[in-house]
Amino acid sequence: MPIPRELSTDANQQLRFALLGPLQAWRGDASLELGPVREQALLIALLLRPGRTVSRQQLLDGVWGAEPPGTGSRVIPVYVHRLRRRLDARGNGSANSVIDTVRGGYRFAPGSACTDVARWEELAAEGRAARDSGDLDAAVDAWSRALGLFRGEPLAGIVGPFAEGERLRLAEQRLLLLQDRVDCQLRAGHHAPAVGELFSLTTAHPYNEALAALLMRALHAGNRQSDALDVYAAVRRRLVDEQGVEPGAELRRVHEAVLRGDDSSPPGDTAPRQRRTADDMTHRPSGPRGPEQARHKRRVRHELPVGTGNFTGRDRELRLLVAPADARAVTVRAVDGMAGVGKTALVVRAARALRDRYPDGCLFVDLHGHREDREAMGRQRVLRRLLRAVGAGDGEDSEDLDELAASWRAATASLRLLLVLDDASRAEQVRPLLPAGSGSMVMVTSRRRLTGLDADRRVSLSPLAIDEAADLLTRIVGGEEGGDASDHERVAVRELATLCGRLPLALRIVGARIQDRPSWAVDALAVRLADDERRLDELTVEDRSVEAAFRISYEQLPAAEQRAFRALGLSPTVRLDRLTLAALLDRTPSDAERALESLAEASLVQRVTADRYRLHDLMAVYARRVATASPEEVPAAQGGVFRLYVAAARCAADWGTSSFPTGPQGIGPFADWEEATAWLDEAGGELVDVIGQAAAVGRLDEACWIAEGVVDYLTRQGRFHECRTALEMLLPLVGQATDRRMDSALRTGLGILNGLQGRYRQARSWFTEALDISRRAGDRHEQARAAAGLGTFANLEGRIAESMGHFAEVLRLAGELTHDDWLTGSVMTRVGDVHHQLREYDKAYDRYLEAIALAEKGGSPRLLGKTLLRLGRLQLDLGRPAEAVGTLGKAEDLARRLGDIPLYSAVLGRLSTAEADLGNPEAAAELRRRSHAVLGEQTGTASEIAIRHRLIWHGAVAEDLAGARDFFERATALPVGDANRASISRALDDLDRRRQERRPGADES
Repeated sequence: MPIPRELSTDANQQLRFALLGPLQAWRGDASLELGPVREQALLIALLLRPGRTVSRQQLLDGVWGAEPPGTGSRVIPVYVHRLRRRLDARGNGSANSVIDTVRGGYRFAPGSACTDVARWEELAAEGRAARDSGDLDAAVDAWSRALGLFRGEPLAGIVGPFAEGERLRLAEQRLLLLQDRVDCQLRAGHHAPAVGELFSLTTAHPYNEALAALLMRALHAGNRQSDALDVYAAVRRRLVDEQGVEPGAELRRVHEAVLRGDDSSPPGDTAPRQRRTADDMTHRPSGPRGPEQARHKRRVRHELPVGTGNFTGRDRELRLLVAPADARAVTVRAVDGMAGVGKTALVVRAARALRDRYPDGCLFVDLHGHREDREAMGRQRVLRRLLRAVGAGDGEDSEDLDELAASWRAATASLRLLLVLDDASRAEQVRPLLPAGSGSMVMVTSRRRLTGLDADRRVSLSPLAIDEAADLLTRIVGGEEGGDASDHERVAVRELATLCGRLPLALRIVGARIQDRPSWAVDALAVRLADDERRLDELTVEDRSVEAAFRISYEQLPAAEQRAFRALGLSPTVRLDRLTLAALLDRTPSDAERALESLAEASLVQRVTADRYRLHDLMAVYARRVATASPEEVPAAQGGVFRLYVAAARCAADWGTSSFPTGPQGIGPFADWEEATAWLDEAGGELVDVIGQAAAVGRLDEACWIAEGVVDYLTRQGRFHECRTALEMLLPLVGQATDRRMDSALRTGLGILNGLQGRYRQARSWFTEALDISRRAGDRHEQARAAAGLGTFANLEGRIAESMGHFAEVLRLAGELTHDDWLTGSVMTRVGDVHHQLREYDKAYDRYLEAIALAEKGGSPRLLGKTLLRLGRLQLDLGRPAEAVGTLGKAEDLARRLGDIPLYSAVLGRLSTAEADLGNPEAAAELRRRSHAVLGEQTGTASEIAIRHRLIWHGAVAEDLAGARDFFERATALPVGDANRASISRALDDLDRRRQERRPGADES
């Protein structure tokens, strides 16, 4: 996309960042490479706190969350150094860097860069000022320009808790600004343009009542009252059916205005109080409940405990619990969640809000399902207590559970009660305790999801959002979240809330420890909590303890599930799945899946998607602690999980598992390369961390095998920086590996990486080192791989004789390596290229066919796709475009499945040529357009530059000189994109001049 000039007027040296979409950066007109995704996440954590000091621990938590790298905070200076090399202007020393090293951490130097986020905030403020002054059109114009800065999801693809929080914040602010803009449009009388946008927004946000109200106002203003009423009916149906709540006051107010035919009042007007409706009457008894005198004789009991002070957040969950209930039945509402997440506080809050609806009393029973100091209350004991509470003590003498339950049902048949059953251990504990009176309600809390209990509403509590957690902690310690708090205090409180995992129990413990103490207590406690070894010990005060709460849940598990939980503490990634746990336990994936489901039901792991899970931050610390207490299990678990990554990396590699002669063999639990690739995709930016952790725990061989295996996987996706980080991290350690093949294998990987990025000199150096090492070691396999690399890039540099010498050596060695079909096939493809260059078409054709057969035999889809591309190109040169279309069609399908952007773009470009040769100019133009689009804006390998140059000539031949020149300008702005810059520019100028000369009347000027 065009560089957003609005960010700055200085086009020479100004550093500019675009964050409202995929992260991009420029210095002047030059686009900057920003490194692997973790480095980008660290950059974001500094960039969005301009001028503020960010500690190493804050950066570690913000980028890695609960699963820091094995090197801990020592990785931060390394990442900062790399970012400085990429961002600082040439000649700037560290003293003038855009990233300052200050006492306590780092900061992004104020004024050293501008961002679209800052521009967004300026325009948003400009719009608010215009609105407040009454200039609605100016407000709409400013906000439209602000919204135009968004290029998609903010910070797209950036990992880590900090980026995720900022992504949600920016997305929410964007939605609010959209609402403000539409509101101003309506107030200014411009309802027609707003309707279409509002329909789109309400479809994307079907429960947003503010958007629905705006849409109703816009439709009403356009004399579409019927459509406006339809919007209200649809929203109300969704809210009632799916969330159990009625629309709020504002939406009802707009609805009433439409019914009356009045224009809805502008924002800021006081909405009328909600009148009592028929729905409220459902809380009254639907029929007689026996003699009124009996009710008055019994003393009504209200046993709800004192509500938790400083209750914060949980608005959505509270609405679900207090939603109207069926007056003809007993309603059960269940709340589950991990220890300390605030289940009891929420239910007590809801029960107090509902208390007036239940004239026969509100009863509370602590079932002690998860108390270290108390046994779980037996059902007979609970029933006797409940019978006494309703004045039916005559039925409490029996010891028989069924008889007691019958007495309880008889005693409550004419009553409408609210019963809270706190901390249930299982559904069987609850069922006999349900009252019988129509209109009664039972609220149950449990750490387990009580699926065996029939409930009309289930609420699964997660930890608080970071803003809610910081607000709760601030209230407890007696501070102010708003203007009275300093920036330092707000940052310190948020950091402390993050270290508490946003868990209410942990927040209350920490709050009690620092209550009314000076602000330094927050910093001091944050330092102690940052140490995983001490964190759980610090989260204890008197009888409250996070670790004790976790321990009860853990100890109530069966032995097999305890073992599974310990194993999760050894996982190298934050996200977990059944294959990971199966590898940790050496069990089948089905067994592992059942264990994960059981742990999720017990709220010891959190379900993220249908097949992915994660440990809460503090639960992960506890899992590592209990895993350490069983050291005999650690070696097998770590070995299993790292071997899983080895299998995935090798299976996903186009080279085929037979190309890896040492280390674990086979494809593990993966059916094919597509399944292994999809599994690695789920690991995302954590893949380099997995390699680093393997090295950190002494599994250096596995670390090297994973790194070697993912070279092909990462480079074909353009993730060059991740690949480089992994290889360069291991290279200084490779001498400690027992697999001596890795000395040359890692260097060959660096040669491949540099060659693909067009850094031929560096590639040649790495391949030469690898070749020398493998020759001295007598390792023919690595010798052949290094020689193949030298031959490949010598050919690309035009040194054909040299490349043929290397290929001859490879083929000689390959005769002794019958297992490596990929290597032999790859060389055949390159030899075919040489014959093609020399116009020895028959020989080239034969070599390509041999390579295709070997690629199919070895299951190497990328080699197959690349060779089919070359064969298609040869068929075009032979004047057989119809055959080329068939060949290139197969290559297109493979490239799409692989996600190989350069290959896909190249195939589309050749298909364009084939269609043009067949006399189909429209099809050729469309394929050329798709090839441009696929290649995108953020590529920069040597092969991609070559594709761009080829597409430039396609455009020039088609007389699309403007398009060709635009693509050329963008291509040469890329890294290593200045190859042939001058010659291509001169050629395009010449073509343009000739076309001008051919125009009629050109001589008349």
